Amino acid sequence: MKNECSRREFLKQIGIGAAALGFLPSTFAKQIVSAEGTTVPQTSTAAIPDIVVAEGKDPAAMVRAAIQHLGGMSRYVKAGDIVVVKPNIGWDRLPVQAANTNPDVVAAVVRLALESGAKVVKVFDNPVNNAMSCYKRSGIEDKAKAAGAQVKFMDDRFFAMVRFPEAKFLKQWPVYREVLECDCLINVPIAKHHNSSGLTMALKNHMGVIGGNRGKIHTQLHRAIADLGAQFKPRLTVLDAYRILVRNGPTGGSLQDVKFEGKCIAGTNQVAVDAYGATLFGLKPEQLEYLVLAKEYGLGEIDLQKLQIKKVEAA
Repeated sequence: MKNECSRREFLKQIGIGAAALGFLPSTFAKQIVSAEGTTVPQTSTAAIPDIVVAEGKDPAAMVRAAIQHLGGMSRYVKAGDIVVVKPNIGWDRLPVQAANTNPDVVAAVVRLALESGAKVVKVFDNPVNNAMSCYKRSGIEDKAKAAGAQVKFMDDRFFAMVRFPEAKFLKQWPVYREVLECDCLINVPIAKHHNSSGLTMALKNHMGVIGGNRGKIHTQLHRAIADLGAQFKPRLTVLDAYRILVRNGPTGGSLQDVKFEGKCIAGTNQVAVDAYGATLFGLKPEQLEYLVLAKEYGLGEIDLQKLQIKKVEAA
């Protein structure tokens, strides 16, 4: 059997019908949610802001405060859902070096998902450095397991070639099957500097669910990041800005490159979250080419004046 398939062909090959999983056959991105969150069960969106910025000194408290002001995790995770929580675990670094998502942020998201009735919460990434070292040294493996998650190393056998119908550059690429099969994707990136794309936050974090030769993507990196944003549309994005890496990203290493920011930015539109994240580095969203492209794709708003932003203090 060839490992190249459309999403519908892929589901047929693994013996799962689209109707049984409750998502549309046209593109697997629809299984997750539209950028506006229209498929998420909810009673009213009138009081829900576009972005919540929680500030404090306790990463878990900030996560809970941010999601509470977005309507609570039960608005995004339904009873019985298979949930994928996707942090950045790309580098063999300690939490204080701010190269990976803060482990307490990841654990807090896992706990909230399970409290909301998730059947299982899976945590994984496709690291650049050795996976075993990254998972352990980042602190994410231990903290996420303690919170009740299944923490798994990604297996090269479980990628399938998927066509990206909305893409301008990445027309098809290997995607990890457990992302295709999940009911709910929650993107949990860290905000940090990146020497090629300027910054790496929510949109670029999707590179951790694809396989293949990711180095080739860097030939048109900004276009590729926007393409990934068109394909992967999480129900919720939780941007870790507890500590941010302001220089020498994405790997970092020196504590002199780390700044304590004490923030968690959450929202249903990953483009809007990234737009706000840019301001933490003294940048305007339009200074990041991939955000401009994402806006042109119709994926979200980058003009912060047009967004409802709520700032809260986390207890």
